[in-house]
Amino acid sequence: MNMCAKSTFSKVKGGWPAVAAVAAGTFSVVTSEMLPVGLLTPIGSGLGVPAGTAGLTMTVPGLVAAVAAPAVPAAAGRLDRRWVLVGLMGLLAAANLLSAAAPHIVVLVGLRVLVGVCIGGVWAVAAGLAVRLVPERSVGAATSLVFSGIAVASVLGVPAGTLAGGLGGWRVAFAAVGVLSLAVAAALALLLPPLPPERAVRPAEVAGLLRIPGVRAGLLVVLLLVTGHFAGYTFVRPVLERASGAGAGLISGLLLAYGAAGVAGNFLAGAAAARSPRRVLLVISAALAVVVPAMSVPAGGAVAAGALVVGWGLAYGGVSVATQGLLTASALFVSAFNAAIALGALLGGRAVDAVSLPAALWLGGLLVAGALGVLLSARPRAAEPAGR
Repeated sequence: MNMCAKSTFSKVKGGWPAVAAVAAGTFSVVTSEMLPVGLLTPIGSGLGVPAGTAGLTMTVPGLVAAVAAPAVPAAAGRLDRRWVLVGLMGLLAAANLLSAAAPHIVVLVGLRVLVGVCIGGVWAVAAGLAVRLVPERSVGAATSLVFSGIAVASVLGVPAGTLAGGLGGWRVAFAAVGVLSLAVAAALALLLPPLPPERAVRPAEVAGLLRIPGVRAGLLVVLLLVTGHFAGYTFVRPVLERASGAGAGLISGLLLAYGAAGVAGNFLAGAAAARSPRRVLLVISAALAVVVPAMSVPAGGAVAAGALVVGWGLAYGGVSVATQGLLTASALFVSAFNAAIALGALLGGRAVDAVSLPAALWLGGLLVAGALGVLLSARPRAAEPAGR
């Protein structure tokens, strides 16, 4: 069977159920990545470490994912990408289930290394699958569905994890995501067709992309914007506890409001970013540069905190779709985005431990303002996808 016939076979046997399974995979890995955000306080209390140290559970997987994104496809060689995805989801399930029983922060952080491998690997493999699963006329919609798993997890994964943690403790939240990952692994095994590997991106091609001024500017925007967001958002639970004096129930409700606003922001930005991703990112950066540091002011109680959280979710919900429109070189995008998540959690944690909780929010606001400055001073051009 020649390659063309294999591609046609994949589309016939895959289709929308396979696309939905891949979207569930991206949702699972990003939910696993974001899970500690809403659980930092109980994780720290349960394992006897400060919030900044507990923030390593966010920093480590992001750093590992940035390296794993190009490394996992290369290491997989000629392996069928269907079984690569199934294996990564199985590993993710094991890491989350074992995390639920972690007796010490060192053990938990070590397991988060495995989560980072899964995040980078799944992102890198899944990003280019839509074109192999559906007819050409449906590729755009299928790609949006695959990436919707990332967007929805980014805005709903944290509140869902916080809710599960509030009902049964942080260990229950990790176990629940582990069970979800097992179910997704089974769905991928059943619904994906054979997916022989395509040509890998060579290091020289990546270096060539980095010589394009628009790509460099786009990467800098992603790094500053996402790092700034996560410098503050990693510690959103203790921030809300400080600002509103609320218990776990109200915190979960506020984070669910953030998630709902984020989903709305994703669809609003998606429509606008198709015309001008730079303009959308200008609005997002300006909004986050105000909202993130404003969270450091503990005035107004739960009502003010809720309004700011909704504004934060509405703005950040559009980041992934708008930055994809600005920078379409997917291998670079995956690495930069995950490196920024890790860097934001790390810098925010150091600010919390060395200065104070509000310092992390002000740092986040300054970094986002830097992204705004880059956008105002340059007009990045999107790079063409460099292959998978």
